[in-house]
Amino acid sequence: MKAGPTNLITDVPGLMVGNAADHALKSGATVLLPDAPAVASVAIHGGAPGTREIALLEPDQTVEHIDALVFSGGSAYGLDAAAGVQSRLAEMGRGYQVGPVNVPIVPAAILFDLLNGGDKDWGRATPYRDLGRAACEDVARLFALGTVGAGTGATTANLKGGLGSASCEIETGTMAGATVGALVAVNALGRVTIGNGPHFWAAPFELDGEFGGLGLPHPLPADATAVHTKLDTLKPGANTTIAIVATDAMLTKSEAKRLAVMAHDGMARAIWPAHTPLDGDLVFALSTGKRVLTNPAVDLVALGAAAAATLARAIARGVYEAEAAEGDTLPTWKARFAK
Repeated sequence: MKAGPTNLITDVPGLMVGNAADHALKSGATVLLPDAPAVASVAIHGGAPGTREIALLEPDQTVEHIDALVFSGGSAYGLDAAAGVQSRLAEMGRGYQVGPVNVPIVPAAILFDLLNGGDKDWGRATPYRDLGRAACEDVARLFALGTVGAGTGATTANLKGGLGSASCEIETGTMAGATVGALVAVNALGRVTIGNGPHFWAAPFELDGEFGGLGLPHPLPADATAVHTKLDTLKPGANTTIAIVATDAMLTKSEAKRLAVMAHDGMARAIWPAHTPLDGDLVFALSTGKRVLTNPAVDLVALGAAAAATLARAIARGVYEAEAAEGDTLPTWKARFAK
C-alpha cells in the first residue's frame, strides 16, 4: 500500500469533508459529504455509543443510501449537529425521495467532551445544530487535522486527542488501484501511545513518517501493556472514538458492514485498551461505488486489511496533529515529545 496524494479520506473520489468548531465551547462537528448518495453500514463495538439513524444502516433495512455522515462532540446533545446538516442538504435538494418530499439521510455519532473545561452553559438551545450546518457549508477536498471539527475538544488518557485522517492505494491483487480512506475523531478512554513514551501503537502501519516516523520502541518498555485510562483521573464518561472508512470499491450494504467490522481491527491496533464498556467506539463504512469487485469475498479481504491499517494510521495522526488551546488540561503529543 502507498499513501494517497493528500493522505486524507477525500482521496477516495467523490468525497468532501467539512469542519466547524467553537473554541470557547471546546467542541465541534465534522461532516463527510459524498457527491452522490452512497452505500453505508456501521459496526458498533463499544459499550456506550450515542447515535442517530443507525438502524437503517443494517443490511436488512430498506433505505440503501445515505446523504452524509456526521461526527460531533457534546454527547447526546451533539446529535443536533445532524439536524443542521440535514436542513442544509434539504435546501440543496438532497435526500431519499418519498413522493414529492426529499428526506436527507444523515446518520451520526457523538463523542463525550462535556468535561474538558469548555463553556457548556449554552442555555435553552445547544450550539450543535448550527455547528453541523456550518460544517456542511465548509466542505472541501482538503481539510485540517488535529484540533478541528469533532476533534476540537477530544482527549485520550494522557494526551489531547483530535481529528485524524489517512488514505491508501492498494497496489497489488485484484483490488490494485482501489482507494481506501479513514476519518476519525479520537477521544479514547485509553492511550494511543505506548507506556509513557512517544511511540504510537499504530507504528507498524505508518507510511512516510506521517506521525513522527519513530517506529516501535526497542525493547518494549516494561509498562507497555499496563492499562492506563481516563478512569485514573476520575472521568469515567469522557470517552469514545468514532470513525469512517471509505472506498471507491462498489459494495453492497452487507459488504460495507463486513468492511466496518474488519476496520475495527485498526482501532484495536492503535488504542490500548479499545472497545471498552465506557467507550462508544464505532466505525461507519461507506462506498462511493466507482470500482466493481471481481471476486467479492477475496476483494473484501484486501479492502478490510487496508481499512484497518488506514484507520490505525488516522488515529495516530489525529493525536499527532493536535494543537494546544487555552484551558487545556492535557499536553499535545508535540508539546510533550517533539524535540
